[in-house]
Amino acid sequence: MLAIFHKAFAHPPDELNSPASHHGSKKPKMPEETLKEFLASNPSDAFSLSFGDAAVLSYVRHDQPSLLHKNQRLFCGHDEIYCLFMGSLNNLCAQIKQYGLSKGSNEAMLVIEAYRTLRDRGPYPADQVIKDLDGSFAFVVYDSKRGTVFAALGSDGGVKLYWGIAADGSVVISDDIAVIKAGCAKSYAPFPKGCMFHSEGGLMSFEHPMNKMRAMPRVDSEGAMCGANFKVDLYSRVNSIPRVGSETNWVDWNTEQI
Repeated sequence: MLAIFHKAFAHPPDELNSPASHHGSKKPKMPEETLKEFLASNPSDAFSLSFGDAAVLSYVRHDQPSLLHKNQRLFCGHDEIYCLFMGSLNNLCAQIKQYGLSKGSNEAMLVIEAYRTLRDRGPYPADQVIKDLDGSFAFVVYDSKRGTVFAALGSDGGVKLYWGIAADGSVVISDDIAVIKAGCAKSYAPFPKGCMFHSEGGLMSFEHPMNKMRAMPRVDSEGAMCGANFKVDLYSRVNSIPRVGSETNWVDWNTEQI
């Protein structure tokens, strides 16, 4: 899957952008080129949806029945909210019941409803909502009405996710590291396990919501500085647990050290 968001709509950590990307022989590409190459590599199975200059979502459908559960890829849109989901949830039935969805709902539909609940009916602790998802998963949500991005990666390592910075500063997210490397040069890193990112609140751990995230320098085999890895800093804390409210919209998601 591939998701690209203009820098005006997503605000990733500054440490993800490596100066080495603009000085080496291999430089980041424009988002249009990355999307074109992604679609060309999967001419019969790829699907994409663009939102003007703000965002583009694309994914490759699975044809093999054996991949339809653990490694499934799903796309869903409802009420101007769109979700790319990879993996599976062990407690899908229980979550569907909790959110009042129909029995035929899949993981992508569930994530959209969970996001809507956080956005409209809060305040709820966002970390607890994601922590309640049991399984191997990664997802990217784009709220086209509000222009916000919400992404998360499960903590068990069963699904991989990467993110980086394109030539124009756009944020690129994909499960395919080759796509990220080709499009972002040195400005990329693995998306941290057990974490979530919101375009207004930034990156945080849903497993350790009271601890700050720390950027760890990362050097590749050529000795060049790449986009940083992000780890939970167990020695610094935030001053409040992230909550979402309809009026304040992701309020209290800050990183003031106590």
